[in-house]
Amino acid sequence: MKKKIHPEYHNDAKIICACGNIIEAGSVVKEMKVEICSACHPFYTGKKKSLDTTGRVDRFKKLTEKAKDKSTVRSKTEKKASLKEKKEAKGKK
Repeated sequence: MKKKIHPEYHNDAKIICACGNIIEAGSVVKEMKVEICSACHPFYTGKKKSLDTTGRVDRFKKLTEKAKDKSTVRSKTEKKASLKEKKEAKGKK
């Protein structure tokens, strides 16, 4: 093995979560900060937790509501158009 090319390994490295949980592990980095860990992750805790930092969920909900509104308006106008076509077809006969 070549010398002086491998990073220094720390047996007492700390992983610090945003929830306050500290995990000690071995790593080449002395200290790491993470947003979520096994103590606060919804899969492991069974609690629902939303990490919407940029408002994307609200934006998605607004877009889906707009799409639903457009589809209902479109379907109403399509119904009116088809009724007009039927009346015109009956009038031509």
